[in-house]
Amino acid sequence: MTTLNIAVVGLGFGVDFLPIYQSHPQVGKVGICDRDADRLRDVGEAFGIQDRHTDLDEVLCREDYDAVHLLTPVAWHRQQVLQILAAGKHVASAVPMGRSIEDLDSILAAQQRSGKNYMMMETAVYGREFFFVEDLIARGQLGEITFLRGTHIQDLDGFPSYWWGYPPMLYATHALSPLLALCGQTVSSVRCLGSGRLPPELMHDYDNPFPLEAALFRLGDGELAAEVTASFHRVARSFHEGFSIYGTRSGFEWQQLEHEQPTLFELGPAPEHRRGGLTAEHRVALPDRHDTLPAQIRRFTQATDYAPGTGRTIRTPAYHSGSHPHLAHEFVSSVIEGRRPAVDAITAAQWCAPGICAHHSAMQGGEAVEVPRYHDAC
Repeated sequence: MTTLNIAVVGLGFGVDFLPIYQSHPQVGKVGICDRDADRLRDVGEAFGIQDRHTDLDEVLCREDYDAVHLLTPVAWHRQQVLQILAAGKHVASAVPMGRSIEDLDSILAAQQRSGKNYMMMETAVYGREFFFVEDLIARGQLGEITFLRGTHIQDLDGFPSYWWGYPPMLYATHALSPLLALCGQTVSSVRCLGSGRLPPELMHDYDNPFPLEAALFRLGDGELAAEVTASFHRVARSFHEGFSIYGTRSGFEWQQLEHEQPTLFELGPAPEHRRGGLTAEHRVALPDRHDTLPAQIRRFTQATDYAPGTGRTIRTPAYHSGSHPHLAHEFVSSVIEGRRPAVDAITAAQWCAPGICAHHSAMQGGEAVEVPRYHDAC
C-alpha cells in the first residue's frame, strides 16, 4: 500500500483533520460522514469533497475506503470501533477508547481478530509541551523523575446533553496519558475522591454525583505516584488541560493561563546564606516539532490559511498544541508501513483503564482499586 483512502466520520471536531488528510502525500481519497445532512453538505462544499455519507454503514460497505477516522460522541465509540474493525478497515478513534473495562477488552479482542490497526488519537502526547519535556528527559536535564501531575478542567455547560454528568475520570486520558508516556510506566492501582455535588438536572444518564474527581495513581512497582484532577461542571476555573513533571534536576509546569508560557525550574546546590537549592526559574518558549512530518502538512501545527479544491480559502485552527498533523501522520504512516501505531489498542487500554478504575474508587469513597494490566498476551 502506498496511499490510504480514509473516511472522516463526525464533522464537528472532524473538520479540523480534513485539510491535513487532503494535504498528506500518502492519502488518496478523503470521504466524509455525518448524520446532519446540512452539515455534511456545507463541509463537503467548503472542502471540495464529493464522497459524502450520512451513515457509518454506507462507509463500511465501500471497498475503496481503507480506514476510518472516528470522531463521534464518546457513547458510540465502542460499538462503532467494533463495526469498523469487523468490516476489515483500520480505525483511528477519538478518546476515550471506552467507558468500561468490558469496552476495552472487547476492542482489544476485535483488533486482534481483525489484524487491522487501531489508534487512539490522544492529542496530549503529540503537543509542543510533550515534545519539549520528552527532549528534556532524553538529554537527562530533568534528572530522576520524582512526581507527576495532570489536570483537565473544563466547563461543559451548554455542551450537548450527552456530556451532562459525565464522570470526569472516564475522560482522564488528556491529563494522564502524557504522564505515563513520559515516565514509561503503567498504573498499578488508584485511589480517587469525588468532590462537590452535581444538581439533579446535571446527573443525566451516569452513576456520577461528582463535578470533580481527584485521583492518586500508583505507577509501576511503586516508586512513583501521579496526581490527576478532572472536572466538567461547577468549578470556577477557565479551561485548563495540561501536565507538570518534577525531577531531581529540573521541573516543568504547564502554564496557568492559555496565553502564557510554561515554566522551567532548575535545582542546584544551595547558594551561600540561602536555604534551598532552587537556582533558576524561567518561562520557556515552545517550538513546533516538524522533523517527523511531511513538508506538505507542517503548516498545520499552527493556524493557517488553506485553499481546498473549490478554491475557497479556509482558516484552519491549531488546537491541542499543534498535535493534529502529528496524530494524522502517525496513523497514516503506521498503516502504510505495516506496523503498530504508537498509541495502539494495548497502549490505549493502559491509558484508559486507570481512569475507569479511578471513578470506581470515587464511588467507593476512595478505596484503593487495582488496575488491570494489558500486554501482548491479552
